[in-house]
Amino acid sequence: MSRSQLVAEHLPLLRRYARALTGSQASGDAYVAAMLEALLQDPSLLEEKFGPRVGLFRLFTQIWNSVSLNDSADKGPAQASEQRLTNLTALPRQAFLLLSLEGFSEEEVAHILDTEITHVRELADTAGRELAAEIATDVLIIEDETFIAMDLESLVKNLGHNVIGVARTHTDAIALAKAKKPGLILADIQLADGSSGLDAVNELLKNFEVPVVFITAYPERFLTGERPEPAFLISKPFQPAMVSAVASQALFFQRNSRSRPKAAAS
Repeated sequence: MSRSQLVAEHLPLLRRYARALTGSQASGDAYVAAMLEALLQDPSLLEEKFGPRVGLFRLFTQIWNSVSLNDSADKGPAQASEQRLTNLTALPRQAFLLLSLEGFSEEEVAHILDTEITHVRELADTAGRELAAEIATDVLIIEDETFIAMDLESLVKNLGHNVIGVARTHTDAIALAKAKKPGLILADIQLADGSSGLDAVNELLKNFEVPVVFITAYPERFLTGERPEPAFLISKPFQPAMVSAVASQALFFQRNSRSRPKAAAS
């Protein structure tokens, strides 16, 4: 397999990570594009001690930590709790995502971040504890499969969140969300009665702002249809650690965006 084929094979996973790290696909893709441009100019930058995927993430991390492409300016003053969240944009959040979302080993993460394994553990622990302490919220679960809904309910409660209800249809989701205003939505796309969790979320977001994590066996319906931003995607079957990581990231970006001053009207 050629080097270009190796890069193409791992690019979707890198784009997923970049999206989670930056908060939007456009922003994440800007960093991925910068990495690819650097790699085209100097192919020797792809260091493959642990294989091409680790090498790509290592190179991406070097770009991410050294180049500002999107929103480095004008973040304004923040409350103490918001400042702690902002601090997680650096190494702790990277370690947390690489371990929980991307499934790298501690040794691989240490290589990607150019640090020691003991430091990786410290970073991940710091990110997990601080995120959990700062972003506990009310969660609406839109899921028609009983056992999956129970697993998700148990998971989010263990993270310190409060589950306000489980909706199994589009109609139930709208009613619950309007009545209780969740701070986070975990939603399936294909519901048992033929209705769409994606349609329900799009309808809800016309009335209020809330971060959304789609957990679905039909990811192509999210990627090709009309979808809300920001929203995050997890494919079934899912790993609990991935749900934990992505839910925390969705809440982080929502909280972080609220701490920024709005631009004055022209």
